[in-house]
Amino acid sequence: MLLAVVAVITVRNWATGPLGGTGAASGTSTSAAPTVTLLTASSSSAAQPSQSTRPAPSSSQVPERHTGLSIRIVGNHFVDGDGEVIRLVGANRSGTQYACAEKWGIFDGPSDDASIASMRRWGFNAVRVNGNEDCWLGINGVPERYGGTNYRAALADYVRRVNAAGMYVILDLHHSAPGTKLASDQQPMPDRDHSPAYWRSVAEQFKHNHSVLFDLYNEPYPDDNHNTTAAWACVRDGGTCPGVGFTAAGMQELVSAVRAVGATNPILISGPQYAGVVDRWLAYEPNDPARQLAASIHVYYQDRANPEWSPCYLQECWERTIAPLARRVPVVMGEIGEHDCGHSLIDPLMDWNDRHGVSYLAWAWFTGNCADEPALISRYDGTPTPFGAGVRSHLLGPHP
Repeated sequence: MLLAVVAVITVRNWATGPLGGTGAASGTSTSAAPTVTLLTASSSSAAQPSQSTRPAPSSSQVPERHTGLSIRIVGNHFVDGDGEVIRLVGANRSGTQYACAEKWGIFDGPSDDASIASMRRWGFNAVRVNGNEDCWLGINGVPERYGGTNYRAALADYVRRVNAAGMYVILDLHHSAPGTKLASDQQPMPDRDHSPAYWRSVAEQFKHNHSVLFDLYNEPYPDDNHNTTAAWACVRDGGTCPGVGFTAAGMQELVSAVRAVGATNPILISGPQYAGVVDRWLAYEPNDPARQLAASIHVYYQDRANPEWSPCYLQECWERTIAPLARRVPVVMGEIGEHDCGHSLIDPLMDWNDRHGVSYLAWAWFTGNCADEPALISRYDGTPTPFGAGVRSHLLGPHP
């Protein structure tokens, strides 16, 4: 597993890491997940307060307004504006986490309406957009052309157009870095220097858009990528943590940053091991006064001969840890993928998610080499790779 970490960090388009990258639960329902309807193309303990040294930008921001779509958490489900249970299915739109820091763009590949329509034709009802804190805040040497006001405006416009196409948006924090270091990849934890400011600013921008969810940190891996009490405590509380060479911002601090500006958007919280485990999620759940927290986990496969790529790749783990959690809070598999350019390993995972009411988003909508990382498409008109063909067929097929 450690060797896999080293290998993929060198791949620019990869989400980094081996996966791409307390108290009561948010919900009260303890019943099994009911049958849900997917929106397809054919149907319409206490943490310390933020100590960030950089203020969130505000002078140029115009908050996004409600677009017609709406999502919130009731019990252990997402529901729309009519109170109907929904699940999120779609893909990650990789690129906005690295192009700006590499100083050559904001998106990798087209971000026009035609490319968005291609995603909708696959049956997506959600797109996960990957964020970079330095690019959003316009700091640490990101060129003005690709950072700050221009980056924020580009992402806000993209979110608006994705929403207009009938899809929800999950915004995450993907690449970060403490101090004056450029956020060019993923760290073991978000940093107290900039991450709270990032989330205050993002929340301020989108707090009126009820079709946007926040995924506070893509893939934490403190305590040298171990599933330990110290790792879980770090994820929630931040501070000085084993395996983290800077002062970390914990999920409680970031939840508080979002809620401090009046944003009530649903929030996704992952666990350690590159978002690979949720076995202690309820014990280390942050406090959210809005009671709008969902759990996030990432599941990847290598190949049929050697399937293990993430900790919870076996159905035994899904039944033991994910299914009980999904009876308490919504669960989102924020990244799923298969590294052999096929889909035979991920097909049973998608089937299981459908039966258990779990949301899932594939990695990723970009034209990479699907043998190096799970790329869904070979062209931005939606031409699928073999891996993507399996995902598309599943999403456009019947669901329980």
